[in-house]
Amino acid sequence: MTTDQPQPDQPSRRPRVAIVFGGRSSEHAVSCATAAGVLRAIDRSKYDIVPIGISRDGQWVLAADDPSRFELTAGRTPEVEPSAAHVVLPLSTRETSLTVLESGQPPQELGQVDVVFPLLHGPFGEDGTLQGFLELSDVRYVGSGVLASAAGMDKHYMKLVFAGHGLPVGPYAVITDRAWRTDRAAAMDACAGLTYPLFVKPARAGSSMGITRVDDPAGLEAAIEVAREHDPKVLVEEGIVGREIECAVLEGHGTSGPRTSEVGEIAIHDNHAFYDFEAKYLAEADVDLSCPADVPEEVAKEVRRLAAEAFESLGCEGLARVDCFYTADGRVVINEINTMPGFTPHSMYPRMWAASGLEYPDLIDELISLALERRTGLR
Repeated sequence: MTTDQPQPDQPSRRPRVAIVFGGRSSEHAVSCATAAGVLRAIDRSKYDIVPIGISRDGQWVLAADDPSRFELTAGRTPEVEPSAAHVVLPLSTRETSLTVLESGQPPQELGQVDVVFPLLHGPFGEDGTLQGFLELSDVRYVGSGVLASAAGMDKHYMKLVFAGHGLPVGPYAVITDRAWRTDRAAAMDACAGLTYPLFVKPARAGSSMGITRVDDPAGLEAAIEVAREHDPKVLVEEGIVGREIECAVLEGHGTSGPRTSEVGEIAIHDNHAFYDFEAKYLAEADVDLSCPADVPEEVAKEVRRLAAEAFESLGCEGLARVDCFYTADGRVVINEINTMPGFTPHSMYPRMWAASGLEYPDLIDELISLALERRTGLR
């Protein structure tokens, strides 16, 4: 239950929230766009905000508190620029302050941070690396911990966990970097039992980066090489014919279980072979997003059940979006989970919660409240 009273170990003053975005992955611009949405909507009367950007080379900088600078449009790709000054997070459990360091200048203390809101997508942020860094310093943060973030980012291990819990996943093959370098023909043979079309994707990327639809064996090798530009580990999935149905999940308060939203549906226009980067972020007119999805009630219940079980199976915290396929023969198959889903005001995750009665600013507040309630250390 949400309460306005201070929780144990929480500050009695207004909490200070560090919003961290950008990062080293190919989803840098998407992360900036997500941060723009949160910076614009967060309740400034309730929280002190410290925007921290991570440049593409990994430098942490004090970013401008200006949402318009980080919006993603068809004609503009936002970027966190490196700076002569860089931000240092606390490096022990006895420190809670941010520090700005610049050559030739005395250190500048930015003050205590109560919770980090990491809005990083992809490797080196969404995959447990940042979460591990924050755990070392006992800093609270929004979202899943190290293991859930890492397994949720790696589509191979995600599917292994789901299958191990009896959750339905589609047929797939994995091509590791070693397999590809030592015996390329054998690696491709591992895909021989899959039915075309295939979807070839980096195992640890998001926002549809590096994904290729392959309709026959002649295109497989080139598609694997495209995926390897983003990740040396590649996942090859058998295409599942069905409607794309999604569900948003929120961690419960206290001992209550995960909460699930109304389910939503993504329908792609014919000029896109699948829900690619352009359709997601640059060509909204080419995509129809509907919530609640027009599916039978029992199907919506099954999607919500599977979403909650997927969340629990990985040990997720905070938030996640679970993507499923609903096939013509009535099956629901889990495609993947995203432990830091697209989070702009127009993204499917906030839209599903808005359709469920929780508007975007209140959703941000709920996620911060969940993070502040969470104890540090092993849980």
